[in-house]
Amino acid sequence: MASLITNPVTNANSDRSKRKKKKNSMVKQNLQRSQKEDHARWKSEAQQQIYSSKLLQALSQVSLGTPSPSAPRGGRAVREAADRVLAVAAKGRTRWSRAILTSRLKLKFRKQKRSQRGSAAAVAAATRTSRSKKPRVSVLKLKAKSVPTVQRKVKVLGRLVPGCRKQPLPVILEEATDYIAALEMQVRAMSALADLLSGSGAASSSSAPPPEWPMPPTSQ
Repeated sequence: MASLITNPVTNANSDRSKRKKKKNSMVKQNLQRSQKEDHARWKSEAQQQIYSSKLLQALSQVSLGTPSPSAPRGGRAVREAADRVLAVAAKGRTRWSRAILTSRLKLKFRKQKRSQRGSAAAVAAATRTSRSKKPRVSVLKLKAKSVPTVQRKVKVLGRLVPGCRKQPLPVILEEATDYIAALEMQVRAMSALADLLSGSGAASSSSAPPPEWPMPPTSQ
């Protein structure tokens, strides 16, 4: 008779664990489905056209001449504009897109703190005594050798993907897959824009009338 009596607490715990497992599996399936849709979205022609139009708007506001000291210059300004538009196209659903969008704000605050620390650093450098520094090359080599090869590669990959420097391996792999697909779309869009602009420039130069050269005076 004792074996036939069920414990209500045990049954409730088992039902709760089953519901939790089912919920986790559904969340995992939805996440995988959304990731597949994101990867396919980066390969679509419509997404490339949307990105190209927004990139043209962003590049029209980039000054390639003599910008302000706080603004990036030349190719760096173009690269930052292209990455910022790419992050906006991702709609902040990934770590790398959110990291790109917040990097400008972090850089601004970092410059302000650096300017505040400038005077204190100058005073400290004036009063600092010379110290004997031990070479750290051997220590760094020992640390590099002690870390496994796979772990070192994961760290390098985490540094390459924005916002994934201190993330675990599954997160880094998911972000890297989406980031690579987005970069491939960015390269295709920028190559198409470069071909279009170079073609329009060549057509305008060919359609321009030839220059008028002065005629030499005729001998009588």
